[in-house]
Amino acid sequence: MDKKHYLFAGFMLFSMFFGAGNLIFPPLLGMEAGAAFIPAVTGFILTAVFLPLLAILAVTLSNNGLLEIGQRVHPLFGLVFAIIIYMSIGAFYGIPRASNVAYELGFVQMFNVEGTLALFTFSVVFFILTYLFSINPKKVVDYVGRILTPALLAVLAVLFIQAFRTFQYNDAPVTDKYEASPFLSGFLEGYFTMDAIAALAFGIVIINGLKSKGAADKKSLVQGTLTAGLIASAGLMIVYLSLGWIGRVLPVDQPVTDGAEIIVIASQLLFGSSGSIVFGMIILLACLTTCVGLTSACASFFHETFPKFSYSFFTTVFVGTGFVFTNFGLAVILDIAVPLLVLIYPLAIVLISLSLFQHFFQESRKMYVYSVAVTSVFAVYESLNAVGIQSNELNAGLSYIPLHDNGLGWVLPALIAAAFGYFAEEKREDVEYESKAG
Repeated sequence: MDKKHYLFAGFMLFSMFFGAGNLIFPPLLGMEAGAAFIPAVTGFILTAVFLPLLAILAVTLSNNGLLEIGQRVHPLFGLVFAIIIYMSIGAFYGIPRASNVAYELGFVQMFNVEGTLALFTFSVVFFILTYLFSINPKKVVDYVGRILTPALLAVLAVLFIQAFRTFQYNDAPVTDKYEASPFLSGFLEGYFTMDAIAALAFGIVIINGLKSKGAADKKSLVQGTLTAGLIASAGLMIVYLSLGWIGRVLPVDQPVTDGAEIIVIASQLLFGSSGSIVFGMIILLACLTTCVGLTSACASFFHETFPKFSYSFFTTVFVGTGFVFTNFGLAVILDIAVPLLVLIYPLAIVLISLSLFQHFFQESRKMYVYSVAVTSVFAVYESLNAVGIQSNELNAGLSYIPLHDNGLGWVLPALIAAAFGYFAEEKREDVEYESKAG
């Protein structure tokens, strides 16, 4: 397989990960971390870059991707969990969220128009483009890798180069959020990019793209995915460091509430009245590439799972559903999606970790069952909290679990459950072997 295809696959993977959410998190981290920028951004990169790379590898190493990973717990769990993943990051959340951000931070910034009719008109054009780029899965890598990603990188490069030439590095205060533990705070900030979940969906797009270019066997697919993943990871690291640095050195006196506002201010300071156009182009390209990747990933999965319906049929369904949800507005989408995302993210991390673990050690079904069962209890609890159903007594009791206050109370119990399940199954197999030998 030609090495240039690895490069284009890497560009595509980068652009699918780099959506609007990824664009606005690093600048705010840089501004809030201040003098603690280095440890904070290091933690951020671990969860925003390294964890999604592991997820892509886990999908590639599994014969049937995300579906097989979940089926190691139970066949029904595998199917239901995969459908929830694809629907949550696809038509019900990821696609309409990206298109709404493209409208609010891109289209409105560039043309200074807003309202219901403006959103409707924008979404019509946006989703026509998404459909045209997504309709042929074999061409997705070419479209995104050859056209959209280079355009996105070119606009970002203009912003970064001008920022490095203009802004000066000075002392900056550390906010309370990053003062006690900047590394852990940055680590958790990267966690909420939710790219690890998206990676479970994007894996199938990269695999299909590599297959269409001649990667037929497992070794070639793993090599191609790893190469593309490393290219994407390198690109993301450079962009995150640059965006974080802009937030770190931006000379502002007024309070800033989010990363989008930081980039708007930086664009205006660097390019004057044309700054809104530069920022708007970055947002529009980032969101379009993300929507193309998500649409293709979701359509590919559902076509392979339900082959009676064509890829083009599912592409139309996801584009149409995304269009409808987009016109509900971003606030409504976030209110509906947050409890679901809080529920599935811990489960996704556990499954990714165990899937990689089993390729180095003996496979254990109990390891999956026990750890996922324990994680599910914590995930359901956090999901209920997200919708306002809480118990002060239970909260007080769980507060003794390490990292619970950070929303990561499931980590240690899941690890203990996985270890218990692994050794329990290993002991049972030893007993069965000795019984047969006797």
